[in-house]
Amino acid sequence: MNHVNAVAGRMSLRAPQRRALEILEKLVELVPPNKETDLPAALAEVRAAFPDVTGFEREFPSVCFALATGVGKTRLMGAFVADLHLARGLNNFFVLAPNLTVYQKLILDFTPNTPKYVFKGIAELPTHPPILVTADDYETGRGVRDRHGWLPGVNEIVVNVFNVGKLNAEVRGGRAPRSLC
Repeated sequence: MNHVNAVAGRMSLRAPQRRALEILEKLVELVPPNKETDLPAALAEVRAAFPDVTGFEREFPSVCFALATGVGKTRLMGAFVADLHLARGLNNFFVLAPNLTVYQKLILDFTPNTPKYVFKGIAELPTHPPILVTADDYETGRGVRDRHGWLPGVNEIVVNVFNVGKLNAEVRGGRAPRSLC
């Protein structure tokens, strides 16, 4: 909870954003992120704390936060990344945009020194901003190699932003989507 207070304060989160960050922190406490999660056991843990949860949509623990328009969902996403990195040491994040407009907005919002940069207020990040990998440049090796051509450092955040519309267009055009791995 200490990181929640720090991130919420530094990023000046609104009450609904702060509550969502508190919920995420509780969920990660109950079900630590790892590849060997026992889904039925994880669901039982989550249901005990949040009785309204009925299940996971995927074959891994997944959650959705429904917030009103204009509350700052993208800023909240930045708070999630900052908290998970600072509190849990997680470094790799994947953001899937539903269309080209949102995709382009997310790229701007995850780019340092832009007006709505999502990590404003997080003191650890201006000197070492996250590596941003997009659907347009991932084949260059960004995220696998850092800005200097080396493997990313242990504490380096990599944020991958992709566009589901672009993937769907490739499939509709008869092509298999390009591998993301």
